[in-house]
Amino acid sequence: MRILEETVKTLNNRLILSLTTVCLMVAGTAAKADSFTITLSSPVQNGSSGEVVSFDATVTNNEGATVYLNGDNTYVDSPLAVDDSPYNNNYPLSLGPGDSDSGALFNVDLPAGTPVGDYAGYFDIVGGATNSSQDIVGEADFNVVVTPEPSALLLLATGLLGLAGRGRKAVHPRRKTTSQYRSM
Repeated sequence: MRILEETVKTLNNRLILSLTTVCLMVAGTAAKADSFTITLSSPVQNGSSGEVVSFDATVTNNEGATVYLNGDNTYVDSPLAVDDSPYNNNYPLSLGPGDSDSGALFNVDLPAGTPVGDYAGYFDIVGGATNSSQDIVGEADFNVVVTPEPSALLLLATGLLGLAGRGRKAVHPRRKTTSQYRSM
C-alpha cells in the first residue's frame, strides 16, 4: 500500500512539473516583438495651454516581409487630444523589409485652460501581413508637459516683485532727516 501511495505521489509531481513546463513554453511563444520600431525624435514635449505639439518619428519595418499600415490606436490623458492626421495623410500604406519612413507622426492639442502638469499617452500602428490585418505592429509611448504660459509667468514675476518692494517699505520705514528733527 505504501509503495502505491509513493508511486502516485511521484506521478502527480511529474505531471505538475510537466504542465508547468508546457505553460511556460506556451507563454514564451505568445510574446512577439513588434514588427515596426517607432522612434520618436523627442518622446517628451513641452507646451503651453492653447498650443499644438507635434511629434516626429522614424518608423522602421523589422520584418522579413512587407507589412501593411492599416490604421492606428491613440491615447492621451484628458483634456489633451491626439490628432493622427499627419500619420494618415503622409505615411505609406506599406513598408518593405527593412524600409523606414520619417516625418510628423501625430499632433497633440492642448486646449485653452489646460492645467499645468505631465500628461502621458501612446501611439500604436495597426496592420500586418495583409491590407486588412488589424494587429498592433508598432507602439510608442510619449509625454506632454504643459507649462505655464509666458505671459502668466511674467504677470506672476511682476506681482512678486511688487510684493517684495511693498514688504521692504514696511520693514524699513523712511528715517527722519535732520531738518525734520529741527522742526519739532
